[in-house]
Amino acid sequence: MKKLYCYPGRLPMALLFNLLLSFFVSGQLLALSPPQNVVSGLVTDTHGLPMAGVDIVVESKNIGTITDMDGSFSIQAGPTDVLLFSMVGFKTLSVPVSGRGEMIVQIEEDVTALGEVVVNAGYYKVSEKERTGSIATIKASVIDKQPVANPLAAMQGHMSGVNIVQSTGVPGGGFTVEVRGRNFLSGVSDPLFIVDGVPFGSQSLGALRVSNEILGANVSPLNAINPSDIESIEVLKDADATAIYGSRGANGVVLITTKKGKEGKTKFDAHVSTALGKVSHFLELMNTQQYLEVRREGVINDGYGSFLDNPALDYIWPDIKSWDNSRYTDWQDELIGGTAYRNNAQLSISGGSQNTHFLISGAYQKETTVFPGDSNYKRGTLRSQLDHSSENGKFKVNLSMGYSNEKNKMPGSDFTSKAYSLEPNAPALYDDDGNINWENNTWDNPIASLEENYVARSNTMIANAVVSYSILKDLVFRSSMGFTDYRLDSYRTMPSSARNPSLGYTSQSYSNLITNGSQRQSWIVEPQIQWKKGLGAFSLDMLMGATFQWETSDQEVIRGLGFPSNELIQNLAAARTLEIITDLDSEYRYNAVFGRINLKVLDRYILNLTGRRDGSSRFGPGKQFGNFGALGVAWIFSEENIFGEHSILSYGKLRASYGTTGSDNIGDYQYLDTYSVSGNDYDGVTALEPTGIFNPQFGWEENKKLETALELGFFNDRLLLNTAWYRNRSSNQLVGIPLAATTGFTELTGNFDALVENSGLEVDLRTINIQSSTVSWSTTFNLTIPKNRLVAFDGLESSTFVNQYIVGEPLTIVKLYHAMGVDSETGLYQFEDYNGDGAISSTEDRQWIEDLAPKFYGGLGNTLRLGNFTLDAFFQFKKQRAFNTTRFRATPGFKENGPVALLDRWQNPGDMVSVQRAFSGLAPTGGLDGFQKESNAAVSDASFIRLRNIYLNYNVPSLKDGLDVNVYVQGQNLWTITGYNGPDPEQPSGLRLPPLRQISLGLQVSF
Repeated sequence: MKKLYCYPGRLPMALLFNLLLSFFVSGQLLALSPPQNVVSGLVTDTHGLPMAGVDIVVESKNIGTITDMDGSFSIQAGPTDVLLFSMVGFKTLSVPVSGRGEMIVQIEEDVTALGEVVVNAGYYKVSEKERTGSIATIKASVIDKQPVANPLAAMQGHMSGVNIVQSTGVPGGGFTVEVRGRNFLSGVSDPLFIVDGVPFGSQSLGALRVSNEILGANVSPLNAINPSDIESIEVLKDADATAIYGSRGANGVVLITTKKGKEGKTKFDAHVSTALGKVSHFLELMNTQQYLEVRREGVINDGYGSFLDNPALDYIWPDIKSWDNSRYTDWQDELIGGTAYRNNAQLSISGGSQNTHFLISGAYQKETTVFPGDSNYKRGTLRSQLDHSSENGKFKVNLSMGYSNEKNKMPGSDFTSKAYSLEPNAPALYDDDGNINWENNTWDNPIASLEENYVARSNTMIANAVVSYSILKDLVFRSSMGFTDYRLDSYRTMPSSARNPSLGYTSQSYSNLITNGSQRQSWIVEPQIQWKKGLGAFSLDMLMGATFQWETSDQEVIRGLGFPSNELIQNLAAARTLEIITDLDSEYRYNAVFGRINLKVLDRYILNLTGRRDGSSRFGPGKQFGNFGALGVAWIFSEENIFGEHSILSYGKLRASYGTTGSDNIGDYQYLDTYSVSGNDYDGVTALEPTGIFNPQFGWEENKKLETALELGFFNDRLLLNTAWYRNRSSNQLVGIPLAATTGFTELTGNFDALVENSGLEVDLRTINIQSSTVSWSTTFNLTIPKNRLVAFDGLESSTFVNQYIVGEPLTIVKLYHAMGVDSETGLYQFEDYNGDGAISSTEDRQWIEDLAPKFYGGLGNTLRLGNFTLDAFFQFKKQRAFNTTRFRATPGFKENGPVALLDRWQNPGDMVSVQRAFSGLAPTGGLDGFQKESNAAVSDASFIRLRNIYLNYNVPSLKDGLDVNVYVQGQNLWTITGYNGPDPEQPSGLRLPPLRQISLGLQVSF
């Protein structure tokens, strides 16, 4: 009788499937094979437990079977045949029959060894096991499962110490990225982005005057990178990992590596998907009856109630008197309630021989918005990559090129704020003839902004070549040469037809065209030489190199005013008046030498020393050069003899690092006298005005980084736990030092004697819970607990920063009024009078402190595979506070809608409520409404748990050898648990469209 074994990692259901599959496969295959000797036996793991579902194949023959529930098997094989035993998660084993009729086989678990996992550290690669620095990684297996258009969106929540927030749900919008907090008073937190070894500028060249509130100036250049082309993204965080980048590594380094071709026959990969997007949450706003109730009440409270019966004054309050009081429109549904569609198609061809690999891919994407109209974003990308090595392997060359063309066509403004504030009984958008309805000139129709156009076209090219030659066995010379070209051409039209006709605007008096033409080009050459040598118990790896980079930027923003007709508005030559708003032409030169020495002793004691000397054209003579470096050490204590082969601790490492990085991220020519076109003429001659004062004394910002970490692996690395504590201290803050108005300048760029500290704890956990041929389940978890504070700031009390910062508090604080509720007798908001002068002022009485930075954040992901089905679910969480709806609507009765919470207002003496009495806006409120918006009442808990991504894939059983078909459905931002009172906990302003909820259906075919 066969025995049924129960053991960890095996599920009864999986065993049933394996039994049925075993019967089917073995029955079919054996029926096709000629009779041979029967070989039987037992397959176990290293602990002697039987293994069900192990694939057994006779090598070079079409014969195979699967082990039974108790690990037994039988198969027809000849005496000279070889049996191959394989199973997902275990090492493939080759066993000769050698004439035997019975055999017992033991297979070993194959959890990928940490020593074999290679991470990209920029100028060098290092195994996960032996790295001394802090490097977070996200692979294509995670990126490809998310329906996103920007690589930064795919990183959200997946990396400890990396906080990424999406600025807007409008296509083409940007992101804010902070690696281990905000280091500098200047507010610049962007890390250094490097794509295939080439620095890539993440700063937008958009102009605020052009894109207005749709995207601000935050048009993300990273939209040019197709996430489907990415193989991995590494984020370098501590000094050991970033110091080799010197002045560019203060805010961290993000390395983006694109996919490459692999050896084998030519492979075609076609991928199509379509996605639907909707706003995930609507505010609960007042309906018509509720709105009119508080509106009339506000008029009466202001003393104008008797005027409501005077027809001659109806124009003052059309919402009460002229418009249909029974009409109701859900403006959220009307203006931002549409469905956004994203269609994506991609085709790639790859393959190659042993010495030459290639990959060519092209993709096209079109995405619409939830706004009315035909707004859309289009992107086409083309990427090619070629690897070649000589027969002897000494000479290698890698060529890569990526090109992207984008066109973003949006309305003139974001409809979101109007959706939250428009009166619920406002007129219809269009009249009976389909024209814009101005309702007898009684309102500003929001749909008129569709008459305006914002169009942005960008072209991005990234090219890189790496050539290497092995001079000697252990000595390699290589050189990397890169080029980037980013061009953005955008314009915004504002025709007179977009304005209320009652204002009397004509095309000649009002029509505007604002254009922005900008370009950024960069060349970089980095020769390097590397020497590796094993000396018995010692292993030495030395790297030396240099960087030569040259970057130019230019931007020209022109405004044309007054056109003969709206039809000619896109022709600047037809404008009555031309105005140069911005005319920028700058050059940046950067040179450096760098080096690395890595010493490894007995494969367990590791010393890593990196250094760099940088030179930047952004500083004056004598201040142009800076020295940066770091020391990293690691002890892989699990290699010590006290840990035997069968220890539950399979991996253990202590590591620490300390070093200095810097920053020159202040823009070009800041130390020189600078001038700009004023826009004014003097006697018919265009005038220049001074904009900057000569100051050659300021130099590099510095960021001193300290980290200690403990990394542990248990149960043959099925459970990996990494914890790290860090502390970054940034000094020599480069900011604009305020000047007296009598100087004619507002500020002088210089080093402030201020010290900012970022510290925190990071936890990363990875587990393989179940692993078999048919069932696998793995979990990832990350947690970051950050802390930011201003340690010192000499002269803060006498500077203009006194109302912004406090020594000992984070840089992310806001100073607010202390709201003390509503006076039950007067019905007015009350605030704490901090200075006791009997009045509320805008400076002395804003002493309530709120920190808007996250208290902690992280993510939890699970991957479950059952047969041909794979399910991924990733949750993002964050503990934080944010501005709520009070920030943009604090008092009922004004001519604008608001949350239903405003109904809980004061009406009679003695009322104990949270909202003051209604005001119509016709009588002064004493500033109380504005004070409430700037008080602690406008801040509340905005913590959330969000189902950031879910992915269900079905791998269709192959009908033909070499054909791989996958059908999948994805979801993004599907579900959020939060008590937050506002549009979205990560987009709390209410002025821009929040990130959308998206569902995507896709098909991927490889052959």
